Order: sequence, then C-alpha cells, then structure tokens
Amino acid sequence: MISNLWNKLFLQFLKKFGLNPYVSKPVLGKKLQQSSYSHEIGTKISKELIDYSSQNLQQLYLQLNSRPEGLSIDEAEQRLLKYGANSIDHEKPPKWWLHLWFCFKNPFNILLTVLALVAALTGDTEGTTIISIMVLISTLLKFWQESKSNKAAETLKSMVSHHIRVIRQRSEKDHLLSDPNEYSNSNAAEIPTQNIVPGDVIQLSAGDLVPADCRIISSKSLFVSQAAMTGESMPVEKIAEPQDSEHTNIFNLDNIIFMGTNIISGSAIAIVLTTGHKTYFGAITKRITQNQVASTSFQMGVNRVSWLLIRFMLVMAPIVFFINGFTKGDWPEAILFALSVAVGLTPEMLPMIVTSTLAKGALFLSRKKVIVKRLDAIQNFGAMDVLCTDKTGTLTEDKIVLSKYLDVMGNISNHVLLLAYINSYYQTGLKNLLDTAILEHADQNIKIEKLRFHKVDEIPFDFERRRMSVVVNTPSKKRQIITKGAIEEILSVCTKVVIDHQVLALTPSLIKEIEQRAQHYNHQGQRILALAYRDITEEQTHFSHVDENDLILCGFLAFLDPPKESTSQAIESLNKYGVTVKVLTGDNEFVTQKVCKDIGLTSEKVILGKQIEHMDDRTLSEAIEKYHIFAKLSPLHKERIVLQLKSNGHVVGFLGDGINDLPALKSADIGISVDSAVDIAKDSADLILLEKSLMVLEQGVLEGRRTFSNMLKYIKMTASSNFGNVFSVLVASAFLPFLPMLPIHLLLQNLLYDVSQIAIPFDNVDDELLQKPQDWQPSEIARFMIFFGPISSIFDILTFGLMWYVFSANTTENQTLFQSGWFIVGLLTQTLIVHMIRTSKVPFLQSRAAFPLIVMTIIIMGIGIFLPMGPWAEYFKLQALPLSYFIYLPCILIA
Repeated sequence: MISNLWNKLFLQFLKKFGLNPYVSKPVLGKKLQQSSYSHEIGTKISKELIDYSSQNLQQLYLQLNSRPEGLSIDEAEQRLLKYGANSIDHEKPPKWWLHLWFCFKNPFNILLTVLALVAALTGDTEGTTIISIMVLISTLLKFWQESKSNKAAETLKSMVSHHIRVIRQRSEKDHLLSDPNEYSNSNAAEIPTQNIVPGDVIQLSAGDLVPADCRIISSKSLFVSQAAMTGESMPVEKIAEPQDSEHTNIFNLDNIIFMGTNIISGSAIAIVLTTGHKTYFGAITKRITQNQVASTSFQMGVNRVSWLLIRFMLVMAPIVFFINGFTKGDWPEAILFALSVAVGLTPEMLPMIVTSTLAKGALFLSRKKVIVKRLDAIQNFGAMDVLCTDKTGTLTEDKIVLSKYLDVMGNISNHVLLLAYINSYYQTGLKNLLDTAILEHADQNIKIEKLRFHKVDEIPFDFERRRMSVVVNTPSKKRQIITKGAIEEILSVCTKVVIDHQVLALTPSLIKEIEQRAQHYNHQGQRILALAYRDITEEQTHFSHVDENDLILCGFLAFLDPPKESTSQAIESLNKYGVTVKVLTGDNEFVTQKVCKDIGLTSEKVILGKQIEHMDDRTLSEAIEKYHIFAKLSPLHKERIVLQLKSNGHVVGFLGDGINDLPALKSADIGISVDSAVDIAKDSADLILLEKSLMVLEQGVLEGRRTFSNMLKYIKMTASSNFGNVFSVLVASAFLPFLPMLPIHLLLQNLLYDVSQIAIPFDNVDDELLQKPQDWQPSEIARFMIFFGPISSIFDILTFGLMWYVFSANTTENQTLFQSGWFIVGLLTQTLIVHMIRTSKVPFLQSRAAFPLIVMTIIIMGIGIFLPMGPWAEYFKLQALPLSYFIYLPCILIA
C-alpha cells in the first residue's frame, strides 16, 4: 500500500515536469509541429510553389534568371553568397544552455533535487550541499561527455557526403542551346547538396534525396516517396506538365518535388526553386518544438532498469523512516536519515556512465572508419546475433569486371558489346557497378561507333521489372529499343532470338538451352545479364515499360566479382562471437551459392524470393532459422525476412547500400550502410562504414559488448551494494539505541563512491564476456541485487559486532566511534566491490581493472580513511579510530 502511494505521488511529480518515468533521459528529437508563425510562412511558400507549378518553362527560366543549360559557375557562387548554404538548422546540436538543461532533466537528478530541497527546508545544510554536489557532478560530466561526443559526431558526419548532379554552364557556346528539353550530359557534375542554389538545373534518379524544393522540367517514369511530408507510404508519380493554378494542396502538385522526399524509381531533370529555410520543409521545421521521440530498444532497456531501481528506492526509504522513527523516537532525524538512504539508493551517475561508455565506443569505432550516427546503436551492435548482408561489395571485392560478351550460342560478339555500351551510356537513371564495368570495358572503336546512335528516350530501371531500356536512332535511320536485364525478365518479353545472324522464333527448347547456358556461367560465379532489342516502325517519341515486348534476344554479358580475401576470416570471427551471417541478395542463386561456398558459408540450400511469397509467417519463421542464403529477393522480401527474424527474438543488423535495401535498413535493429551508398540509404542507417568490410563489423560487435559490460558493472554495483547497505541499516536500526550512521555520513559516503565510478567507462572487459551477444535483463539484475546484497550485509553485521563488543561503542555517548568504524568499512567495501563484480575470475590476479579505475579506487579509499583520522573529522561528525581497528579492517575487506 505504501509502495503504491509513493509510486502514484512520484508519477504525478514527474508528469508535472513533463517527464516520462520510464525514460531515463529526455531524447532530443524533432517533430513537425506548426506554430501559427510557421503556418503563416508555410502558406506563403505554398502560394509561391503553386505559382511556380502553373508557369511554362520559358516563364520559369525568366523568373529564376536561369537557362536550360544551367547556371554558370560564377553565377552559382554569387547566389550561394546571397542565399546561403542549402541546410536546415535543426540538423545542428542544441544551444549549450538547452543541452545543459537536458543533461540535468532526468528522473534521478529531479529526484535528488527534490531531496535537496527537503533537506534545506529541514535545516540540513551539509546534506543539501552534498546532494547538490552530486547533482552538479552528474549533470556537468554528462554535459561534457555529450558535448565531446556531439562535436566528434558532427566531424564524422561531415565525412559522409551527400552529392547531387548539377548541370552547370561551362562556356559561352552553351547559350546557343534553345530547346528547353535538350541538355548536355558533359556539363553535369556532382556537387555537395549544401552548395546548390535557386536556378540550378539538377539531374535526379532512383535513390536520390531531393535536396530542395524543385520544379520538374522533364521526367521518365518518376515516382517519389513523400512519406516524410505527408505520411503516405505509397510513392506518387511526378510529371513535367504545368499545373492548374487553382490547386490548394501543394502535395497534389504533380510537377513539384520537395526537400526531404526521395526518388523511388525513374529519373528527372528539375530546376531548383528554393533552398534551405526558404523550402516548405525548412520553413516548417524552423519553428519546431522539442519533443520526445520513440525510444529505441537500448533506451527501453535502460528505462526498465532505471525504473526498477527507482521503485526499489520508493519502497525502502519509507520503511527505513518508520522503523527509525518508532525505535528511536526522533522523527525529524528519522526523516533526514530516510532521505539519505533514498539518495544512496538513487543511481544518479547512470546517465553519465551510459553517455561516457557510448561516447568512448563511438570514438573507438571512428578510428576503425565507422561513423556512429546514433550513439545507442553501439549497444545494439553488441546485442546483435544475426547480421543480414547483401552479397555484392560486402562479401565480394566490389570491383565488377565484364568478363565476356557473348551471343546466345556462347561466341564472343562485338555487336552485343556495342548495344550494351549504348544502353549503359545513354541511361540517366541509377547507374550501378554493372553499367560501370560495361563503360570501362569498351574500346575506342566502340566509343566512336556509339556517336552514330542518338538517344530518343529511355525506360528507367525498377526493382519489379529488373530491366531497363533506351531508345535510339540508329545510323540506318531506324528507331531501336535496346533492353538489358536479368535473364528471366528479358526472356519474358522476347519472342525471337538471333542465331548465326538469323532472327528465329524463340521456342521452348531454345529457351531451355539458353537458360542452361546461362546457368553454366552462374555456377562459375559469373553474373549474367541478357540483352535484347527491337526495331520500331511507328513515329513514337515517348516510351514506357509496355513497349518492352516482342523483343529479339541477341546475347549475354558475363560479369565477375571475386570474393574478398578477408571475408572468410570475418565470417568465421563473427560466428565465433555468436553472430550468424545471412546473405540477402537480389542476385540469382547460382552466383550467390558459388560466392558463399568460396567464403565458407553453408551454401547447399537456398531460398528464393518466389518461394517466400508462398510462405505464411509460421513457415517463414522456421525457414529463416535453417537457411543462410536468400536469393532473387525484392526489397519487400528483404524487409519481411528482417521483421520475421526480429519476431523470432533475434537482434538483427542489416548491411545495405542501395535503394532496394531501404525497407530492410529501416526495419532492422541496427541499420548499417557505407559512404558510397545512395543518399537515402545513408540517411536511414545508424552506422556508416567508410570501408565496406565485415572485419570492421567484427570490431563494432566487440566494442558494443565492451560498452554494455561496463554499463552493467555500474548498475550491478549500485543495485547490490546499495541494497546491502539498506539491509544492514534495517538490521542495525532494530537493536541499536542510535543511528548506525548519520545522514551526512551516508551522503558523504555516496558522493565519494560515485566519484570512484567515473572511471568505469575506461575499464577492461574479460574476453569471456565478449563471446556472446548481450542484452538488458532487468529480472537478472533484480535477482543479483536481492541475493548479492544481503551477502555484503553479513560483513556489515560483523563490523557492528566488532565496534559494539571489541571497541565498546555500545552507548549513545560512543555512537560517533561506532559510526566512524562503519563509515570506513562501508566506503571501502563499496569502492572495492567493483573489482569483484567486474569479473568472474580472481580479481587483481587473473583479471585486473584498467589503470584509471585502480587509481580512482586507491584515491577514494585513501580519502575514506583520512576523513575520520584527519583534521576534518569533527566537522563531518566523525572521530579517529584506535590503531588496533586497522588490524581487523583488512580481515573484513579480504573476507
């Protein structure tokens, strides 16, 4: 009943301060909330965007003082000075005073502040001072650590660059371009997104983040996700045609794209209208209010442990108050003593310890070329027991080379290479490593021959069709569609085949023979793309995927991407540390099996995407535990596998770098990407690798486990030793005619003990603790506290007996001697217990703490002995102990 009453009162108190009692600290997050000011600004920008959307291209260029061929470099530099960088302030850390407030504003500090006020009101000046010092140390240390961490994070984040392709005018002759739909690819250059300015003409393709509010000039099968702005999960199609000026909802404007959205598929050329805070997104976020964001699994673990300790304190403090009040009859002294016990039971250093250990982990990983975007991800790294990864570039060298260009009979064909080169050269969508390999392989003759072909249109790649096409005018004045893609997808739209320069019908027997030939190369670890074409007789200028039909299959392209030498060792190490590696790839099963076999992954059985589509959740749940290779997956297949692994109780990491990896990156417990990934993948990831290597991940896993182990040391020490002290106080209060320790003694002891724990983040961790994934287990901490605490009380009771019977400290007149004796034993045992709890080995001999922790332990123990024996003893209501006391002291400590 008392517990429930205290809980209700404390809950009401926290809510009054806007605190969630289940959150260990307020999280700096931002939520799109419009004030009247931002609504007014948003309305103004809406009108401007509607006006831009209704203009024709000539009016648009005139208003923005731009041209189809883009701005000159000088013009862009002048506008950058005028309009400023294209960035949003909310990406910056908070002001120092706001940051300081958030470092103070956690349940433990709020609770201690209330206790300090109560102590002040009851005239306990020393108690008020000591509690205030504890709050100050906790807040300032956390502020200092987070400031260092934020500064380091900003430096590291600046290394992760977001670029956009901008068409910039290079010479006066470009002014001669008059057709608003004609652009020179040679003038396109990649620049950082913060350097774009109004009037810039940019190129966009699948995977790009939209860097500003833009008007589309031309587009091809363009689909944009506006979820960041509207909450709608389905992508919307965008086109270039002018819109009706009567529109009232700007998100219904089909030719306007907004900062903060991303390109799902297709390609476009657009002109930048507004940048930075002049964008719709920027104007709304300028007046954002601070709100709590959803807690991560790490925060939820800290919260559960924090609330466990707070509840324990809320129960024990009143019990101590009533027992001492009834047995001693001094109720004012009893309430001060109960307050001191409450302070002793409050783990006020937990936020600082958590921040310090995470910051140290982030610093370590930065040296390993890993950028930590979210500190909590470090602990998730340590808890991870399944790593899902793509194949290309992670398991392999990421240096794909074109090894063969063949006709359907397996003969070298320069005609196939020419068509492939034209297809890759003229596409403006998402160029991948295969396109790069084709472009790099072509010789000068192919490049010259390409000049005789002129692009008409293109049909961009998407992950459903798994193919892409360009339409060109050939030297013989024919119009031709050239399509390349995965074997199955190309065969599905072909009706004919070229064999020995003759066009024949594509019969089932030929299809089977072609598939077998392709599989032969797949089994050798080569990835195969098919190439097809069709002459077009109609006068047609715009094409879509429906035109990919009745094609003529002309040959194959074979690519090699050998496994990395380090991959086999990395997978072996991850398995040793309890992390299972699963390969999730869109590539075919034969190439994937060959690569996995070479690196030592179990590769006998593979599950394909089409099999997953027919599995219910229960069947998939069983399958993903048995199999390690999943091939020919769509983005949604990858996401479903990750979600199912999480449902099975795993902590899942996902390593991906493409837009097809985005759903899985967001669904995983820890999303990992690389600096060369598409922008939207980097933005969605928790960690970014500057070096695409599994060996780096192994280091991250180990650092995550070190981080967690050091946090757990503090929690276990605080929980067990504090519970032991309270248990000892209850025993002593039952038979002593005086308090076993004065309130100031408890507060001073707790202050010194907390200072000794500052070095915990820098402690060593036994190798045995790194072998398995680690996660929060509040129930185990509670059991540890309840069983280990009373064991430490046995030695407190021995100390009581020693002081009572040996040193005759058994009267009210001699209580100071009794209290001084227990003060030293209590402080020394609390300080030394870290060396027992930190390892399962023999402390100091088999496992030694880090040097900073040993030094802090020695310093605090020295202060603990000095206070009763030195000149300040009387001020702290202590007294010098007889020298014979120090003969018994080592025996108690060693025991």
